[in-house]
Parts: sequence; C-alpha cells; structure tokens
Amino acid sequence: MPTRRIDIDGREWQVYPSGFLTQYVGDEFGLIFVTGAGDGREVRVTRYSPMGVRSREQSLAEFDDAQLVELFRASQPGARSPEAGYRS
Repeated sequence: MPTRRIDIDGREWQVYPSGFLTQYVGDEFGLIFVTGAGDGREVRVTRYSPMGVRSREQSLAEFDDAQLVELFRASQPGARSPEAGYRS
C-alpha cells in the first residue's frame, strides 16, 4: 500500500488510502493519517471524492502537500471510524 509522509504543525504524519469501501465505490475514498507509535499513536480519518483518476493509490500520489494538509484539516479522530477499526 502506498504511503505518503507529510509534516503538519511540526509533526510527521504517514498518509495511507484506507481501503475501506463505502456504497460510493469509485466516487469516495478514505485517507488515514497516522502519527506516533504505541499508546501515543494518533489516527485521523477523512474521505474525499477524487478528481479524475478512480484509483485510491493513484489519486493519493497526485495530491500535492497543500492538498493533503487541507484534507488533514477536514479529518476527524479515528476512534469512531470504521477505517480505523471502530465497530458498532
């Protein structure tokens, strides 16, 4: 799975396509932002609609850093997200 690394507010985040599929397959993808390790690990999740390509991996590769920061700012903590392992 492709990974991007980005520095946001002085912290390094790894960015992954989530792999979680919604009913909008191909129209909506998820991204997972992860920083830290162990108990100090922080996970944030967001979804976006790709512009152009319909591959999660390729659309992640096409984002520039500013676009990733914008998606990060729209992300939410992963504690309540199925992409990050939450189950109801």
